[in-house]
Amino acid sequence: MNKTLKFPAVGPLVAIGGAEDKTSEANILQRVLSLTPVEEPVVGVITTASSIPAEVYEGYREAFGRLGAAEVLDIRIRERAESRDAGFLDMIERSDIIFVSGGDQMRLTNILGGSAALEAIRKRHDSGAVIAGTSAGAASMSTTMVYGGAADDSLRKGAVKMSAGFGLVAGVIIDTHFLERGRFSRLMEVGATNPEYLGVGLGEDAAVLFDGGTIRAFGPGHVVLVDSSKITGSNVFDLSDGEAVSVHNVIMHALVDGYGYSLTDRRVLTPDELRAIRPEQWIAYS
Repeated sequence: MNKTLKFPAVGPLVAIGGAEDKTSEANILQRVLSLTPVEEPVVGVITTASSIPAEVYEGYREAFGRLGAAEVLDIRIRERAESRDAGFLDMIERSDIIFVSGGDQMRLTNILGGSAALEAIRKRHDSGAVIAGTSAGAASMSTTMVYGGAADDSLRKGAVKMSAGFGLVAGVIIDTHFLERGRFSRLMEVGATNPEYLGVGLGEDAAVLFDGGTIRAFGPGHVVLVDSSKITGSNVFDLSDGEAVSVHNVIMHALVDGYGYSLTDRRVLTPDELRAIRPEQWIAYS
């Protein structure tokens, strides 16, 4: 990746692999709360992607309330027309943390893409609010997102479906439920056709914080990085759709809580190295 990349100073951005613990230690959700300087924050939960929004909201309302949130708002935008509703926009403006739930990421981007609600989310992020998403809410954060492709047959040209995401983070493509659903081949095909992107595979109950040019892993699960920037060859340009893809020299890393990765020079960062980068922020999730 080009070392002249600029990473704007915005609020914390957290992507979660899905199925995060909400009932016992709630490690990841607690750390999300810790990333805001507000002592008793307002959390806005966007359930647009979910087919069961009431149930999903209630789970997060109970979890965030128990962890110390002053208020948990139900931002239940179900139709595109509602994405410009003044009441929902006010909820977004009031939120110190905006949490985007799982579900169907195509539904999420269809309803919120290019909307007043998404613009309000970006403005809150620019002004320092925490933006967090799980499963579909995480996959939609990147400029280009994966929305489909069977894990057991993804290394075939065109098998992985990609579309525009929200563009909250550049230079990566995020896949979720990564280990549990065997999605290695999805990010390998993405890398064969888009080697400039770092594949970020989030296992369940695992998360990353995008901190400028640094990715910080946290939570009990694994984060798998698929780096195709140094591939030495692929046959993908010679193939027709559906034919098997060959790709060589893909680099993978498995990170756990406390480790990180530098997007500027493409290397894993140890816990000691991370503590030397913005040590005041490390306190929030060490």
